[in-house]
Amino acid sequence: MSVLDEAPVAVPVRRDLPALAAGLVTVTAWGSAFVGIRAAGHALSPGSIALGRLLVSCAALGTVAAIRREPLPARRDLWQIAAYGVLWLGLYSVALNAAERRVDAGTAAMLVNTGPILIAIMAGIFLREGFPPGLFAGCAVAFAGCVTIGYATAESTSRAEFGILLCIVAAFAYASAVVVQKPVLARVSPFQVTWLGCAAGMIACLPFAPGLVSQAASSGPGPIAWTVYLGLVPTAVGFATWSFALGRTSAGRMGSLTYLAPVVAILLGWAVLSERPPWLAFAGGGLCLIGVMLARRRRSSSDGRRALAVPPRARRRMPRRPRENSTRRGSG
Repeated sequence: MSVLDEAPVAVPVRRDLPALAAGLVTVTAWGSAFVGIRAAGHALSPGSIALGRLLVSCAALGTVAAIRREPLPARRDLWQIAAYGVLWLGLYSVALNAAERRVDAGTAAMLVNTGPILIAIMAGIFLREGFPPGLFAGCAVAFAGCVTIGYATAESTSRAEFGILLCIVAAFAYASAVVVQKPVLARVSPFQVTWLGCAAGMIACLPFAPGLVSQAASSGPGPIAWTVYLGLVPTAVGFATWSFALGRTSAGRMGSLTYLAPVVAILLGWAVLSERPPWLAFAGGGLCLIGVMLARRRRSSSDGRRALAVPPRARRRMPRRPRENSTRRGSG
């Protein structure tokens, strides 16, 4: 047996342009959310923004759900979806909204986007996905970036320390929600998980309803418009395009696109809100993004090689199709 017979054969991968376009729409929408939260936060409290955003998204997604008429998931799945919705769309949203009152939009985006590192660590512990060496290298680089961001923003404002803490709480809530959500997606459609999770988050945020009513009456049209935008674009459209793209490509490839969200947040924050993080925060954000991409790229590339490589022994075990032409000639 020759060496060539033992070499695995790589199956070529076709680039899915619709999935890539949908993923870019997602990260653009999610990056703009950091700017919208900070703009609306001048007149609305963190809880009011979270509840108003979820009311709008639930109305939009609920209309689509009424048209689709999918059956409700099993009771066990409903409890997990509720936990995911409360963590991600409830706790995460309130913590992030409060954090953006103390740190700028780009810095908040950079800190919260350490979530994929936390997801990888928690998945290795609770989902038994392992701890590849590349993951730890990426964690070290990303942690250095977070320390740099914290030092830079602590110099820019006296309230930045608590804002950084709130961003970390938001990142942990987001990562925990993804770990809870992942097993459910094997049994429930991504759209149902999204809109039922929004409903659960909205119910959890109902205690903020009196504040939303009173603040909306005196806030003016600007914050209300930003809240409607947050519910329609980053939540409803963003999660819809995310689900579409995720169904057509691998989770690792899609996850790498989310690291463009801080870039979008910085550019939009600079253009719309006339704010720019300190230069040291840019350097820390670069370290953070490089570290996360390093960890995810090494892991996804090795997984991709294992998934795409077809061992020769497996090819020899595959049944061979009969030659139809020769069979017809012999029987004729």
